[in-house]
Amino acid sequence: MPTLQDLKLQDPSLLRQQAFINNQWINASETSNNTNDNDNDTSDVINPFNGQVIGTIPNLSKEQITQAVTFAHQAQTKWAKKTAKERSHILNKWADLIDQHKEDLATIMTSEQGKPISESRGEIDYANSFIRWFAEEGKRVYGDVIPTTDKNLRYVILKQPIGVCAAITPWNFPAAMITRKVAPALAAGCTMLVKPATETPLTALALAELALRAGLPAGVLQIITGKSSIVGEVFTQDDRIQKLSFTGSTEVGRTLMSQCASTVKKLSMELGGNAPFIVFEDANLDHAVTGLIASKYRNAGQTCVCANRIYVHSSIKNQFLSLFKQKVDALNVGNGMNSDVEIGPLINQDALDKVQKLLKDATDKGATLVTGGQNHHASDLSFEPTIITDISDDMDIAHEEIFGPIAPVFIFDDEEQVMNHANKTIYGLAAYFYTQDLKRSWRVTEGLEYGMVAQNTGVLSTEVAPFGGIKQSGFGREGSKYGIEEYVTTKYWCVDIN
Repeated sequence: MPTLQDLKLQDPSLLRQQAFINNQWINASETSNNTNDNDNDTSDVINPFNGQVIGTIPNLSKEQITQAVTFAHQAQTKWAKKTAKERSHILNKWADLIDQHKEDLATIMTSEQGKPISESRGEIDYANSFIRWFAEEGKRVYGDVIPTTDKNLRYVILKQPIGVCAAITPWNFPAAMITRKVAPALAAGCTMLVKPATETPLTALALAELALRAGLPAGVLQIITGKSSIVGEVFTQDDRIQKLSFTGSTEVGRTLMSQCASTVKKLSMELGGNAPFIVFEDANLDHAVTGLIASKYRNAGQTCVCANRIYVHSSIKNQFLSLFKQKVDALNVGNGMNSDVEIGPLINQDALDKVQKLLKDATDKGATLVTGGQNHHASDLSFEPTIITDISDDMDIAHEEIFGPIAPVFIFDDEEQVMNHANKTIYGLAAYFYTQDLKRSWRVTEGLEYGMVAQNTGVLSTEVAPFGGIKQSGFGREGSKYGIEEYVTTKYWCVDIN
């Protein structure tokens, strides 16, 4: 059995190793009724830096997951009948507890995900910002009264919770991708089932423990652990689930959309990205490099909004590369638990293999290695922050989402050329550009085929602005006043008052 001593948690009870069903903790031993739908009753949670097992979680059976849906369905009516103010009170208590246990939550996150502890602390704050935002935004779900065309009739628009919701969340942001979905759902009056990534379930379970302490009623929030195929089958096929929110790859998103067709669920899809990062000739290079470092190498390049294709104007190529290399070479790779580490390991061997494969393909086809390019000695899954240039369109790295610490630098000569190249992708999540030209700012922002555009900054995510993409990066928006609309339905009431 895993031990707690290495984590040194102030509150060891936050490290849960059970699923959270109807406000009860379900142990792995209680899943022994699993049959052919599970190969094993439990799955280990591995620290990607050192390969140590830090936890074991149950793989729930289809029957147990279906029972959880029943609990959510039973809790839905009572939770929806609470006032927005009552729900807000519970959400704010949850947020207070998250603040109080921030360090433990960050420690758990770094242990299972590998990101630097400073990033984990930042993510806990970011995750909590959604809870506090939607605790208040739930009070502002307004309906309408439509001016009548008939003196005997009245037209009223009601906004009501859509019902039982489900979420499938990724491993790269184990807290924020949960609260960004759960907070608006609960604030709107919906119950929610969450399937966290198998690689990083412990953060989700710790959040559930704090939600329990905050007084969240049974069945309102449940954390479902288990095999993706089994959980996905229930989430997509059970017609009591009215809404599914997914963050992950475009490939998996396509599959889930297809599977949801039979029950016609409302969907939110935050899928893959291939973000361009354009540096025009008039850019402040110091600011551009700083923004690029923040965008590209955060979480070892494992984010959907990472700069994936860097475009630099030919007139500033040498100056930019020199400054960029200097900054990249100074980045500290190592154990995320160390306060001075800026880049942790990749999540698993498959992620490392992909990075190595993309780099080899590029260099074999003529790309120039500026710096990095090797496994880092810090650990088996650590990789040097890398810059390559002389990129051509026949290289896989020019088209695929990298999800690792490699920065491919393209060179361009004019605005039209770079815009055409930046938009030549199936993805449309985030884009970045640096310029001081106001006229160009308008042209580029309007011309980029992306759901989010950042100018002169490498960080764009915030709870107060809508997050989401277009094209095959998905649809729906999270955060902001628009985010809660994903969890309400519009009802038209026509009444004869005569």
